[in-house]
Amino acid sequence: MTKPTLCLARCLLVLTPFVAPLAAADDETLKKDLTAVIALHGMPCGEVVAVMVRAENDYAASCKDGNRYRVYINPAERVVVEALKS
Repeated sequence: MTKPTLCLARCLLVLTPFVAPLAAADDETLKKDLTAVIALHGMPCGEVVAVMVRAENDYAASCKDGNRYRVYINPAERVVVEALKS
């Protein structure tokens, strides 16, 4: 291995354990944001416990109380919250 390749491999090895916590922090922020959006639309939820990304700005959110919602931005650039059938 060349010296630059070896250095890059070592850097990647050292940084790998820090990537997963950053993704988890983003996930928690997304859950809190979706909880707030659902509440502002007057829908019962309590707390979002799981999120599935359907597309950019399009999410399926599962709430602690069992409700499920689709939260997305429509073509008129409005946030829409729709109840999903269980």
